[in-house]
Amino acid sequence: MSFNLATMLYETASAAPDEPCVIIDDTALTYAQVEEFSGLVAGNLLALGLERGAKVAVQLPNIPQFLFAYFGALRAGLVMVPLNPLLRAPEVTYHLENSDAQVLITCESFAEEAHRGASAVPGITTYVVDLGGGQRPEGSRRFDELIAPVEAPDIVPTNADDTAVLLYTSGTTGKPKGAELTHFQLYMNCSVAGDLIGFLGDDIVMAVLPLFHVFGLSSVLNAAVRFGTTMVLVPRFEPGAVIDAIERHGATIFPGVPTMYVALLNAVAAERDLTSLRVGVSGGAAIPGEVVRAFEKRFPGIVILEGYGLSETASTATFNISADQRKVLSVGKPVWGVQIRVVDTDDKPLPPGPDSVGEIVIRGHNVLKGYYKNPQATAEAMRGGWFHTGDLGYADEDGYLFIVDRKKDLVIRGGYNVYPREVEEVLYEHPAVAEVAVIGRPDETFGEEVVAVVSLTPGRQATPEELTAFCKERMAAYKYPREIRVVQELPKGPTGKILKKELR
Repeated sequence: MSFNLATMLYETASAAPDEPCVIIDDTALTYAQVEEFSGLVAGNLLALGLERGAKVAVQLPNIPQFLFAYFGALRAGLVMVPLNPLLRAPEVTYHLENSDAQVLITCESFAEEAHRGASAVPGITTYVVDLGGGQRPEGSRRFDELIAPVEAPDIVPTNADDTAVLLYTSGTTGKPKGAELTHFQLYMNCSVAGDLIGFLGDDIVMAVLPLFHVFGLSSVLNAAVRFGTTMVLVPRFEPGAVIDAIERHGATIFPGVPTMYVALLNAVAAERDLTSLRVGVSGGAAIPGEVVRAFEKRFPGIVILEGYGLSETASTATFNISADQRKVLSVGKPVWGVQIRVVDTDDKPLPPGPDSVGEIVIRGHNVLKGYYKNPQATAEAMRGGWFHTGDLGYADEDGYLFIVDRKKDLVIRGGYNVYPREVEEVLYEHPAVAEVAVIGRPDETFGEEVVAVVSLTPGRQATPEELTAFCKERMAAYKYPREIRVVQELPKGPTGKILKKELR
């Protein structure tokens, strides 16, 4: 079956050419304009002699050129490899070598490090987007060459199960692996997720999540284009800039990670008007129940719906579909066409209930084709035809899934399992706690000890002793943290997810 994901942009641009596709600051581009620029990129990439299936690495923040490069590569029948702009040169080299990329597209802000990494890989051509604030490294080429006048090609026919995007996992356990996501998987996932969220043509969605991350790429960019929605691009999450953009453009949908909701809660002054927001989508990490309740109380017009997914599942695997049907603390039910089980260490399904915690496994249209050039990792992850997530959880009698923690985050203290999320939920109930992460550290007596690292809400005070006492009153003796460290800010990744690996 022939299908190319770039068809989404073509169809929307054909149906609504003059509707705004992206807004950045005060500049708007219509769907017809984005389609035109993408066609030019496709033509110029093919003029380089790239053959169908060649890899194009794109290392850009949330700017319009990301869309041009993404849909241009797809239209040309190429594979897009999204990279974090903050990668250092050796990391860039690894990703380019591992992916077999032939082209790298970056921008001035990150060009020096990117080009240095690319220079170590033979045959790479680097293109740099001029944002007016830096210099282009010697030997690199201007991105403008990729949007130079050329005959735009028709959409190159690709098979539905051809790889469209090679998306690298976070690499929390060893080197990052390239998850191969197909044209069909990405189309199905954004269609199903967009329908569940309720994307409408007149919606305005905040594109704050990095588009190089699966959440931003599939659940924001792809879904918005699929449903003809307008995106407000924000290159970097800064609460003030996000609040300004929501007000100025009347945004209706805000997809984000939990730390973003916490930051907005702490930053929004009483006089700011965010009443245009009707739905918040949370993913990337478990959102504390206290954050959901506080946000919805502060902004009565919005409902926050939580979902769950991974790079390997093209983003969404489960979702809470409405305020009436959601369960706070649950990540919802499997989306259409996706099956989920909770299994024991022998891959046997476990019965429902909180006492049946096991590994979450998934199968369906959204599960990766495989890890690029890594058949061993693919076979290990896909045992028995189910993708093994490495996440621990349980399902209740109604089929709602509850994430307990990552397998690697589990703390075993004196033979007892301590799930960090349970401890974090308790600490989030304390009015002085803004953010918290619970980890384990080696201990001669108990094997591991529970440690909580917290940052405080501006203007609030709390001592480690006070927070420890707060926990002791609310949980079993083996669970409460014996050590609490108060820090100015917790380390975060590009999506705003707290990096427990760095805390360890």
